[in-house]
Amino acid sequence: MATLYLILLTLHNLTRWLVLIAGVWALLVSVRGIGGARPFTPADRRPVALFAGSVHLQVVLGLLLFGLLGATAGRAFSDAPRASFQWEHLGLMLVAAVFATLASALSRRAASNQAGFRVAALWSGLALVVILVGIPWWRPLLRLFS
Repeated sequence: MATLYLILLTLHNLTRWLVLIAGVWALLVSVRGIGGARPFTPADRRPVALFAGSVHLQVVLGLLLFGLLGATAGRAFSDAPRASFQWEHLGLMLVAAVFATLASALSRRAASNQAGFRVAALWSGLALVVILVGIPWWRPLLRLFS
């Protein structure tokens, strides 16, 4: 069980960087498109979809970790401050996943090109803010099987 936990924790940590890079990329592409009269092309949608997909992958890995922690002798809930953060982290990341999904889905269905860029920028930006607030920055920034 400890080996599975370590593998999932490492994947969760590495995926964090994919989420952050994809989120910044999606936000930059979306904000850049707001000012001009450019069409909202599939190339502009890709970073937003990658961001949403990477957030969903991260949530799945996180839920597996959360379930595994709860299943291993109550380690996840042994001390109150840590347990409190885990619930906050879980809630914030689920909200971020909803925001990233809204960025992808609503920008695809937008009535105009500018509306697509605005919706993608708004929801991607909100998702990124929630993610940045919910990341445990006091933990190792790069954890490789340790």
